[in-house]
Amino acid sequence: MTKRIYTAGLVVIGDEILSGRTHDKNIAQVASWLQVQNIRLAEVRVVPDVIDTIVGAVNALRESYDYLFTTGGIGPTHDDITVDAVAKALGVDVVIHPEARAILERYYEDKGGLNEGRLRMARVPEGGELIPNRMSGAPGIKIGNLHLMAGVPHITAGMLDALTGTLEGGEPLLSETVGGFIPESEISTQLRDVEKAHSECQIGSYPFFREGKVGSNFVIRSTDRAALDACMAELCERLTEEGFEFTPGGI
Repeated sequence: MTKRIYTAGLVVIGDEILSGRTHDKNIAQVASWLQVQNIRLAEVRVVPDVIDTIVGAVNALRESYDYLFTTGGIGPTHDDITVDAVAKALGVDVVIHPEARAILERYYEDKGGLNEGRLRMARVPEGGELIPNRMSGAPGIKIGNLHLMAGVPHITAGMLDALTGTLEGGEPLLSETVGGFIPESEISTQLRDVEKAHSECQIGSYPFFREGKVGSNFVIRSTDRAALDACMAELCERLTEEGFEFTPGGI
């Protein structure tokens, strides 16, 4: 029986990411968090602060995967347009969420109060629910299979923590690694043949340069332990046949 694998897409939003002014850290932390939830990050798109571009990415990825996450563009300034873009993608209005407004009123009570810019962070696509934000008050948003989160990495981390255990995941993705000072170009045919013989497994090749020598770590992934072990055994056998020294667990 085919095992259910849950997948997610991620849209990273912001001109500052594309310009290189800000170095994105959210892709890695979202991917790592999803793995713990037994969900695979399958695709990432980085898009500018342009509504129609965001709409296109959101609509493409939300229909392709079980979940879609966005980071960036839910703050208080004029260029924070993620909420408007998602509302347009879903064909709904933007409304002030009463609970979000109350949260922000409490948070800014001793910080000058709730002004027009701060109130923008209470806007949600109609029908949206809130993702708690313990760091700065302004919540994230979930609607359908979409999860809208902040662009600031430590705030994103807090929102992910609030979502932990709330999403349905599939089979855990298992992995085994073998590595050595093996140029991947000298083993590429064997890697292809082994992966083809074990259809429930995927093999990733990750080259490195160390101690003045070229090497590679080969990572086998599968949701089936027996299939993973069989694939690992055959790969090690092939490496031995080719005369390569290798280390289970990688180097």
